[in-house]
Amino acid sequence: MAESILKTEEAQNLIREGLRLIDEKIYADAKVCVEKAYEIFKTDKDTEGVSICLSLIGFLNYSVDKNCYESAAALIHDGTYMAQRANSDTALLINEVVLGNMNFSEDNKDVALIHYNNALKLSAPDDKYSLADTINTRIRQLQNNMDYSLPTKSDPLVSLVKISRSITALTDIDDLLRVIAEETKNAIQADRCSVFLWDKDTDELWSKVALGLESSKEIRFPADKGLAGYVVKTGEPINIIEAYNDPRFNPEIDKQTGYRTKTILCMPITNNNREIIGAFQVINKIDGVFTKNDEDLLVAIGGSASIALENAQLFDKQLQMYHEQKLLFESFINTLAMSIDARDKITAGHSTRVRLYSTLLAHEVGMEPKEISLLEKAATLHDIGKIGIRDSVLQKDGKLTDEEYKHIQEHVRITHNILNQIYMSPDFRIITEMACSHHEKWDGTGYYRHLKGEEITLGGRILAVADVFDAITSKRHYRDKMPIINVIDILLKGAGSHFDKNLVDVFLSIPVNKIIHVFLSETRGKIEPKEEVILSKFNLLDIYRIGTSQVTSEDEKKIFDMFNAYYTGTKTRGDN
Repeated sequence: MAESILKTEEAQNLIREGLRLIDEKIYADAKVCVEKAYEIFKTDKDTEGVSICLSLIGFLNYSVDKNCYESAAALIHDGTYMAQRANSDTALLINEVVLGNMNFSEDNKDVALIHYNNALKLSAPDDKYSLADTINTRIRQLQNNMDYSLPTKSDPLVSLVKISRSITALTDIDDLLRVIAEETKNAIQADRCSVFLWDKDTDELWSKVALGLESSKEIRFPADKGLAGYVVKTGEPINIIEAYNDPRFNPEIDKQTGYRTKTILCMPITNNNREIIGAFQVINKIDGVFTKNDEDLLVAIGGSASIALENAQLFDKQLQMYHEQKLLFESFINTLAMSIDARDKITAGHSTRVRLYSTLLAHEVGMEPKEISLLEKAATLHDIGKIGIRDSVLQKDGKLTDEEYKHIQEHVRITHNILNQIYMSPDFRIITEMACSHHEKWDGTGYYRHLKGEEITLGGRILAVADVFDAITSKRHYRDKMPIINVIDILLKGAGSHFDKNLVDVFLSIPVNKIIHVFLSETRGKIEPKEEVILSKFNLLDIYRIGTSQVTSEDEKKIFDMFNAYYTGTKTRGDN
């Protein structure tokens, strides 16, 4: 009993393999599989299995030699009789599929459709050999007046659907070209496919997709050259059966690549206004030559593809425009910041360093990329209000009087007023809010609005730390930069009153090699590679601990001196 079951499973697997080979048109190998299964079923007196084999053998005989139609039909008829005798839906299903295939091949499309619909009904309760997809594909091909020679696994109609979905799914032109080329290659059953677009401004055809070629570099050539150029300029399709016999074909590319071109189908791509926007070039039909059906299918694909391509090109232009506007906006911001640097050379670079420190801190606290981008702009503009401060105050050597201090505090209000005059998109309102909050304090004693705690935006609280840190670590008219121990001490004492304590803790935990890169940004100095590795293992709190400790090891002293050399500017590249 067990041996009989194993034999039945073996025969059924042979049928499955035979069906797969039939779909791939490898008829001789399929016949070997089916005949082996037939011997097993016949030995076991399995009427269902014998019926299936008779139907398939008849169809395979016909597929190999169309002249034996009558004898093939007789075998299939025997298969019908045996299926009815066995009362087997599976045997009847395969019999109906076979009859549908033969009539489709003979161009008896109405009769074929009847058989396929019968098969589809039989597949509902039991589809042992997974034929439902094949049947549905054949029905769709009949309904769309396609040819039986088209495969069922790579359904051209499915490819059309995939390309149509790409209209909304893809906006990147390169990705879209790749999808269209891949699906077209599969639908047409070709070895290679290229999709060329017509750049009317330069009168060139271009593409980054040539399936089958290793290079992904852009292809670009004059629009009046080559087969693709011909169809773009004339609107006429080209279907070449033997490339080397056609004078329009240039064999030089084959010589360069070692590839052998045989059949070529080249068709224009037109939009809804019947304007030509590019061309398909499909090479080497896998089984035979390109047919009229292939041409019609390529026209249909082009109809869907043209919409997607024009949408993607429009999106690409919008991205370029956005990029240009972004560059213009950023250059405007940098120009505003430079106007402050021009008024006071001693503080030049302050806004840039505040931006760099703020970015370091923002990354450490997990700010989103878009928020970091807005913070960077706020940092660049945070002191723009100083444009309204008198030179006598802004550039004064020595301590400010109370009146002068009140006057310089006005720069925050002026910053707010200036930025408020710029068109207020939601993003820019956030930039303005952050920029004019950099002198607010956690305890509410700051200026100019006396905000407290989390009333101050996170960006404003980050700017407060970065602004003070840079101010006291930079040279001014009236003093040198403050010793680093004093700097860190000010941050620690101000945590929870002046500053958000959590931000101070995070800032002091940043590896000092990153802090040093900001110190060196103005002079474009570099950290010695070996010293960078060492310094990356320490943070500002470590430097503070070493610098304030009564007892330090020799190694710790070297670390402190190494950091301090970069901080004070006594360290130059090449020093040991």
